Amino acid sequence: MPDTTAPAIEVSRLVKTYAGVTAVNDISFTVARGEILGFLGPNGAGKSTTMRILTGYLPATAGNVSVCGLPVATQSDEVKRLIGYMPENNPLPEDMRVSEYLYYRGRLKEMTRRKLGPRIDDVLEVCDLKRVRHRIIGKLSKGYRQRVGIAEAILAEPPVIIMDEPTIGLDPHQILIVRDLLASLRGRMTLIISSHILPEIEVTCDRVLIINSGRVVAQGTPAELRREILGHSTYELELAGETGALDPVLVRVDRTLRVATVGEPDAAGFRAVRLTTTRDDELGEPLWRAFTADGRFRLRALSRVHPTLEDVFLAATRRSWDVVDNKANGEGRMKNGESEPPKTT
Repeated sequence: MPDTTAPAIEVSRLVKTYAGVTAVNDISFTVARGEILGFLGPNGAGKSTTMRILTGYLPATAGNVSVCGLPVATQSDEVKRLIGYMPENNPLPEDMRVSEYLYYRGRLKEMTRRKLGPRIDDVLEVCDLKRVRHRIIGKLSKGYRQRVGIAEAILAEPPVIIMDEPTIGLDPHQILIVRDLLASLRGRMTLIISSHILPEIEVTCDRVLIINSGRVVAQGTPAELRREILGHSTYELELAGETGALDPVLVRVDRTLRVATVGEPDAAGFRAVRLTTTRDDELGEPLWRAFTADGRFRLRALSRVHPTLEDVFLAATRRSWDVVDNKANGEGRMKNGESEPPKTT
């Protein structure tokens, strides 16, 4: 029986190798009940492999995975009853009608006939599929087929939903429908969503986990990841005046402010200046007051740059590749008899 007090998903020291190649390398994470987790990583990072292990469709080489307190390795049949899974490029029977397929899948999920009929109507409504309920799946567009896969995943109202690229092939209107659908499940179901559409992950998910080369390289809320990975806030100014006098003005506002870049002056004498600071709180108003009070500058514009999840993702994966490269270079030097990196001049 599922443990109602256990986290929805617990992964500990998970490893998966294929013919000596490590696809998932000692990853650990926990997903709370009712949480929506964005699962990110470049192609080949191990996302789909991890998802297949979580669902019981692929055995792990080492480590422990549990869903609602049940170990996947020894109780995979019970675990599959607790999960709605939509794989990437979801295979659907092309000769069945939408409603027939959902009825067939519902019966496989051990839903009673009395409950299944109203539930099919519900998922057709929330997935905007009522107009095609009698259409043959093979004749549907890719967007509709994606929504059929989502409808099937949530059909039995399982406590855990795992979706691999659920919005692939959807137009902007359809993406908004799916976003609202997934947000409506928050608190009622636990979701793990893998997607390359990072703005959708940022809007939809409570927390983000980023993996690269089979390892977890960052996890937390988008705000936490911005602080952890980027470590600074950025401000952009358009001002005219002697740029050599910038530092004294910045020190009066905050000692962590630094000039990152200074552009060339335009026809009116204004330059684009970028500032960075380790402070996470808002410094826009103090900066505006400081520059307008100083007679050496004219300030035309000031704005804070808000890094996107894409910026965090690129920085986190780049940092992890740098670590791997450094380790590889270090191992190579050790094999050549060097105990430390050679000095450069």
